[in-house]
Amino acid sequence: MQKRQFTPDARVKKQLRRIKGQVEGIERMYDEERPCLEIAQQLAAVRSSLSRVARDVLTDELSRCSRERDCQRLDIVLKELLRY
Repeated sequence: MQKRQFTPDARVKKQLRRIKGQVEGIERMYDEERPCLEIAQQLAAVRSSLSRVARDVLTDELSRCSRERDCQRLDIVLKELLRY
């Protein structure tokens, strides 16, 4: 199987930067001994954001596979996408 050309998507990059900021904020909250529930809420928000990024990346790959009529890769990506 040949290696695919990947082009980063601006919205995915923006979301990843936002997630990075959220994780840094959680670290500060932890260091400041903020209430556990506040930290847990932020952790849930990060987890949700990561799932959204995973769906976006896989959806983009799905679209590429469809355009290229790469049925084998399409099947793999569809199975992964259904996990999210």
